[in-house]
Amino acid sequence: MFKSMWGLAIIAAATVTTSCNDDDDPTPPEDGFVLVRDDLKGEFEGEEVILESGTYKLTGKLIVGAGAKLTIMPGVVIEATQVPANEFASVRYIAVAQGGQIDVRGSADNPVVMTATEKKPGAWGGLVLCGRAPINKGEDAVSEVGELTYGGSVENDNSGSIRYLRLEYTGFAYNSDKEFNGLSMFGVGSGTTIEYVQAYEGSDDGFEWFGGTVSSNYLVVTNYSEDVGDDLFDWTEGWTGSGENWYGIRTNGGNRGIEADNNGNDHVATPVSNPTIRNLTLVGAGSAGSEPQAIKLRVGTKGTFDNVVLNNWSTGFDVEHDEGISFVGDGSLVAANVRFINVTTKATGKATNGNSANVDAIFTENNSATGAGTTGNELPSWAAGWALPIGQ
Repeated sequence: MFKSMWGLAIIAAATVTTSCNDDDDPTPPEDGFVLVRDDLKGEFEGEEVILESGTYKLTGKLIVGAGAKLTIMPGVVIEATQVPANEFASVRYIAVAQGGQIDVRGSADNPVVMTATEKKPGAWGGLVLCGRAPINKGEDAVSEVGELTYGGSVENDNSGSIRYLRLEYTGFAYNSDKEFNGLSMFGVGSGTTIEYVQAYEGSDDGFEWFGGTVSSNYLVVTNYSEDVGDDLFDWTEGWTGSGENWYGIRTNGGNRGIEADNNGNDHVATPVSNPTIRNLTLVGAGSAGSEPQAIKLRVGTKGTFDNVVLNNWSTGFDVEHDEGISFVGDGSLVAANVRFINVTTKATGKATNGNSANVDAIFTENNSATGAGTTGNELPSWAAGWALPIGQ
């Protein structure tokens, strides 16, 4: 173990557990993985690194490689410094590669916070997990951000545990086709724990699943800046996990509540996206949104929803393409116990050839549905203490 009061820097030291406490040694090595209070960056493999307390400045990409583990104790703040103009190679983000793990040990009264010195959407990348669970993009693929391999055949692959984490001002964009989300999950397996996580004021999606089997519970997405944010939740490439207690709100434009795909290049690619989502509240910006659908389901996704509140959207369910319309017909794309509040059109459908289709069978109504535990602008009770409300 190499340990100092400043922190430490490690270069490929397998089976070593390291930690960072107080500050007394300001001189890290010139290259390799660097961990001091004001300079956190690099890649490490084969060891555990523990962030014990206080604030760390993220000054570049931080990659948790194969056989490595990043443990973050309650109350730790990781603050991404500003990316110099046009220096895309120095974008700040945290990524867990295949075979690596992250252990975020926040609590309801002392969450872990990943944020930025520049308090605006898109100020830094976000958190990226890459696992070995099945996807429908081939046995192995490369993540659109971080350029890490993901996918495989290990359904119960374990990328670690994340509990009580707040991700702020994420969504850095290289260009319009290559953007970070708050939390991006590429082929993440069911052995991974994800619960009590907020994406706050991000410029792209709050949470996105690229295939995999992971379940993700107690999630919050909060966007209030004008026309900021893409979709609150997004899945594609054959995600077959589940989610319980999701709350998402946008108050000034932006896109959809949920955008759900199977595979844009091959609508029937397997495994077919088919998650189960229970206890969901989505609050929109009404007609102010550029794509004001609460839930858009397209390019062959299946899915089961139960106990849903959709509040202040132009359209509730928007189903596109022949495959999705057929799934509504056979009951493999269905939503039970749905409560509509200030929703103009409850459901609409469009076939692949552009013709309209009746998809009203997708939902059954229940005006007593509770969703994630709230129907409006207030956060659910389970988000108290660790998640930020609108505009704070």
